[in-house]
Amino acid sequence: MTHDHDLDLRPTKAQTAAALNPPAGRNGGDLVVETLEGLGATTVFGLPGQHALGMFDALRRSKLDYVGLRVENNAGFAADAYGRVTGQAAPLLLSTGPGALMSLAALQEAAAASAPVLAVGSQVPTAGLGGGRHGHLHELRDQQASFRDIVKSVHTVRTASQIPSAIAAAWESALTAPHGPVWVEIPQDVLLAETMLPVVTALDATPDDVLPRPELTAVAADLLSRAVRPVIIAGGGVVRSDASGKLLALAEKLDAPVVTTFGGKGAFPWEHPLSLQSWLEDRHTTDFLEAADVLLVVGSGLGELSSNYHTFAPRGRVVQIEADLGKLESNHAGLGIHADARLALSALLETVTERDDPSAADAVRDVLSRVRERIASQELTLEQRVLASVREALPDTSPSFWDMTILAYWAWSAFDARHPNTMHSAQGAGGLGYGFPAALGAAAADPTRPVLAVSGDGGAMYSIAELATARQYDFPVTWLIVDDGGYGILREYMTDAFGEATATELSRPDFVALAESFGVPATRTSVESLTEDLEKAFAEPGPSVVVLPAVLRMFAPTHT
Repeated sequence: MTHDHDLDLRPTKAQTAAALNPPAGRNGGDLVVETLEGLGATTVFGLPGQHALGMFDALRRSKLDYVGLRVENNAGFAADAYGRVTGQAAPLLLSTGPGALMSLAALQEAAAASAPVLAVGSQVPTAGLGGGRHGHLHELRDQQASFRDIVKSVHTVRTASQIPSAIAAAWESALTAPHGPVWVEIPQDVLLAETMLPVVTALDATPDDVLPRPELTAVAADLLSRAVRPVIIAGGGVVRSDASGKLLALAEKLDAPVVTTFGGKGAFPWEHPLSLQSWLEDRHTTDFLEAADVLLVVGSGLGELSSNYHTFAPRGRVVQIEADLGKLESNHAGLGIHADARLALSALLETVTERDDPSAADAVRDVLSRVRERIASQELTLEQRVLASVREALPDTSPSFWDMTILAYWAWSAFDARHPNTMHSAQGAGGLGYGFPAALGAAAADPTRPVLAVSGDGGAMYSIAELATARQYDFPVTWLIVDDGGYGILREYMTDAFGEATATELSRPDFVALAESFGVPATRTSVESLTEDLEKAFAEPGPSVVVLPAVLRMFAPTHT
């Protein structure tokens, strides 16, 4: 066994020579980008500001690819998506005060969705820290306080020598299960001050695995092996830990039906005989889950959407595997196993006894038949046709990013993601404007395949400026905008609750003409030509916009 004191930490002659003769003209900003490179980052997102110029100037001396967006919140959404699709920490470079604060909604979504975002923001000069009112531009009494309730960890730098260790600690925090956003802030003078510190080389910030306790998995395996009606709920933790294969093997070994949460789309094959798909906002599914004598919940906290708005009340034993300690048994008591989903599923797969239950697939078919009958009774042919058209046009391996819009609400329940980690939405925090900038972040991660963004006209206005970003970087993102003249879902909510809607109707631009003014090809489509127009857009290089004028309706809820 090798102990820390046994490690050979002596530098090589080449390392010594390089350390004693660092390049001239470097500053604190160089230490930031060198640290990011040493940790393995290749792409950074952000928006420059006066206090952060030291970082941005250092980018030209680095190998990092920079993707600059037009609004900090959108830059945060792009970093969120990059982190989701790559599983790596996505650096987000921000300025002080307004620039930093503009990212908060995006960081809240990253926190809710466990997306690893490493936000590095500037601060007023060091002498201005501490809460005094010195009158610096962008000054806040306590900038960190705005982030503490949102991010996993906050890391403060006051000297150049602290930069590499602070960023490495933040990187490790962001990538420790559950993933999440972190915040580092560095004063302007520290970023600008010339440094003679050696160039930062490779750093080790590998997070520790969150291992399941063996006595707990032994109990869980025994419960599942002896269960009469075991059922599995698979959440986003299964996708994030790349555990879909383990989940499939365990479900088949137990003959256990599986339902995926909206954040876990793609975690289990949609058409598998044991797949209950994602109809969590349906009472037939809720009843089936409640009747399980052992319910295995993997990578989900069973929050509002995953519990049919907290109407779900399990009658059997609950086994919950969750990497986020705060979510463990937070909504339902049971056997809580604090662990990464992949590691816990691996342990269960090795220890459960194989079950043979021919009735399981029949029970799944019965539930899905009841769900289809309920939807069919509501005359929602238009909505189902639009969703089917999107699915037909979208390449199987292409990622899609959905804003908070009625078509996305349909997709949560009814869209076949076909592959893990390909369907993403803002359902964690629920803010508007996620879809398009997030799609740009995914395209930055892999520009070789087309990406879909879906928004309503209201949500589209939050990120319309990023058409310039899409054109500047020539990202292959097709943006489907469903134009219904307002905030469609809020219109429905208010009409149902109060008899009429207020403040939901919107004046909006000609989206086709507006996109074309940015140099982005655009087309106005119809329900009949939607599949063809989307396929054409996906086939062409670079960005495109497809506008569908349509008023869609939601299916009736079952939780009221």
